[in-house]
Amino acid sequence: MTFDNFSLHPQILRALSAAGYTEPTGIQSKAIPKILKGFDIRASAQTGTGKTGAFLLPALNRLTAPSAKSGKGPRLLIIVPTRELAMQVELQAQKYSRFLPHLKSACVVGGVPYSAQLRKLSKPCDILIATPGRLIDFMDRSKIDFSRLEILVLDEADRMLDMGFLEPVEQIVAATPAERQTLLFSATLQGSVKALSEKLLNKPMDIVVHTEHEKHENISQTIYYTDGLEHKNRLLNHILQMEEVERTIIFTSTKRHADELVDDLLAQGHRAAVLHGDMKQRQRTRTIAQMKQGEIKVLVATDVASRGIDVQAVSHVINFDLPRSPEDYVHRIGRTGRAGATGTALSFASHRDSFIVKKIEAFTGQKIATSAIAGLEPVVKQKKRFNAPQRKRFSHSRGRR
Repeated sequence: MTFDNFSLHPQILRALSAAGYTEPTGIQSKAIPKILKGFDIRASAQTGTGKTGAFLLPALNRLTAPSAKSGKGPRLLIIVPTRELAMQVELQAQKYSRFLPHLKSACVVGGVPYSAQLRKLSKPCDILIATPGRLIDFMDRSKIDFSRLEILVLDEADRMLDMGFLEPVEQIVAATPAERQTLLFSATLQGSVKALSEKLLNKPMDIVVHTEHEKHENISQTIYYTDGLEHKNRLLNHILQMEEVERTIIFTSTKRHADELVDDLLAQGHRAAVLHGDMKQRQRTRTIAQMKQGEIKVLVATDVASRGIDVQAVSHVINFDLPRSPEDYVHRIGRTGRAGATGTALSFASHRDSFIVKKIEAFTGQKIATSAIAGLEPVVKQKKRFNAPQRKRFSHSRGRR
């Protein structure tokens, strides 16, 4: 199958060809025909599977026809959980519509001055990409007109709910026309996501085109058990000195720890930087650009960076702290092994983290290998491998210390 099979507008096909895209991905093959026919869609898809194109291409195709209503408000609204993902989606929208100059897009997110975004919203806008909080701010100021809205997209709905955006999302949706097409994309379609979709979508068609196991077959995953923070630091220093470790993202559980860790790495001579939610948008954008250009080799990040950052050639992802949920683990390690390349994901875990490891393995359907580095083995051995009480004289690997 090629994109020609979808009967997309010639200028969209031209943009796809210019970008080097010839064949649709799995999610695109299944979602695009249904979206073109006007169905509401509820799709399970991870980042890196082409899901952005799955909703943008048919939506842009619809926008090539003139609106039946006058006004300057958006015809397509895309709600995303983070600033980084919003900017990534906007870039993709601009790429696919490059030969459709009459289509105008705007992006409204937190961390950016209101004045610049107000100027954009004062002009005609066909495509609006927004994070929930900032969009609510503009709605409260009566700066958004949804009377022309035809398509609503909720991207990474599971992440939005995890971040506490359920009420803002429901408030936004309630302000949109009832006669709209709604497209929901999520890593999982269970629990609160399913409940939300049943409230907001009209007879949705379900699309599931992947499993987490298939998604990460090209990523080598390993657990290193550790005795504590000092042990983690020694392991990290050793790993970063390995020749095969080229460009790395390290995930920590808190912003404070990320700041402390990057200070340590800089003191050791590593070209490192930090990325988290307390940074201004300009700083975050500059940091990501430096990572893409190779000026930064080590990026220390919180989960704000686990989705929505598309940095190619990341050789390693290191979970300095394991994430709270298996879904976050999947999205974190998905920062490596992009575009068909191979990648390596290493995770540090204390023996109290064994239950988290089991949850991740159950979610992904994969057993994660454990390993130890000679001379840096943990002193405390895993409880689950012993009937007798733990004894500190045993290492994680066979033998005595």
